[in-house]
Amino acid sequence: MSNLTVSRHFVQAALVGAEAQGLDTRAMLRDAGISPDLLRIEMARVSSDQFSRLMQILWNRTGDEFMGMGPRKARTGTFATMGALVIDCPTLEAVYRRAYQFSRLFEPMVTMELEVGEETARLVLRIEGDIFDPSFFLRESILVIWHRLGSWLIGQPVELDCAEFDYSRPDHGDEYRHIFHCPLRFEARETALTFDKRFLSAPVIRDQPEMHQFLKTSPADLLSRPDESNTWTGRIRALIGRDFSRPLPDFESIAAELHTSPQTLRRRLKQENTSFQEIKDLLRRDMAIYYLSRQEWAINDIAAKVGFTEPSTFHRAFKKWTGVTPGAYREGERSSPDR
Repeated sequence: MSNLTVSRHFVQAALVGAEAQGLDTRAMLRDAGISPDLLRIEMARVSSDQFSRLMQILWNRTGDEFMGMGPRKARTGTFATMGALVIDCPTLEAVYRRAYQFSRLFEPMVTMELEVGEETARLVLRIEGDIFDPSFFLRESILVIWHRLGSWLIGQPVELDCAEFDYSRPDHGDEYRHIFHCPLRFEARETALTFDKRFLSAPVIRDQPEMHQFLKTSPADLLSRPDESNTWTGRIRALIGRDFSRPLPDFESIAAELHTSPQTLRRRLKQENTSFQEIKDLLRRDMAIYYLSRQEWAINDIAAKVGFTEPSTFHRAFKKWTGVTPGAYREGERSSPDR
């Protein structure tokens, strides 16, 4: 089971281009196992599996990997072709340079350009022509896909020093903390990701069969399921686990388990834009949403499973997370076809 969830905002933002083309987006949601009624709840979230399915359905039905938001169509298979071209590259730097060469063959161009400085490297977003991207989803997706593809190819996360955006902080800007795990700058000159130059010399460790397997679910999986295994957030999530009915490890024992001091770990989490308390809260929230989607679980039992001794405390916490009670949330889920 996946224990990550995706904000309702991204579900709606992904569908903007398809809606503008008059496509039946409610049918797309239902086919992805997402109840359109659930999206009436302002703070609703869907599972990463559902979001991944929705993205694949969206690309197939629009026949466009830009989902109707780009300056032109990117026919289905464009990303797979780029993947096939970069798998033979020796290093991450070669990957980004070849991916840039490939994507600039299409006009108007939509790509990320690598700029290398003395100590840092930047991937800068380059888009020619007009785009229809009112919710910034296309631009966010390109940044995420290029960053996570590179991380997957070298088998370690490319730790970001900074993420910059040439637009004002959007209403969903808080979600960026969990997407990029680094300091954020809005109203910047360019939209770009900055990281330590040392990552560019990291060798590509994947091979053709792995790429073939990877492309069966990507780039949908890259957008819905970040590889957090080597971030401090991801390591802590893994150590906490999913069984909240037993006492959770405290911060000091987590730090010891990770061979670091509590002070250093606090500083690392601050750099990743989060805290130990927030990691625990978001894990509880995601687990609660998962169990609520399973009708066989009574709400009071779910409260115990996610670590609340009193159902009333769970109700209050869940309402804080999602804006509605567990019962109302489950009601919104109910019209989903695969429940």
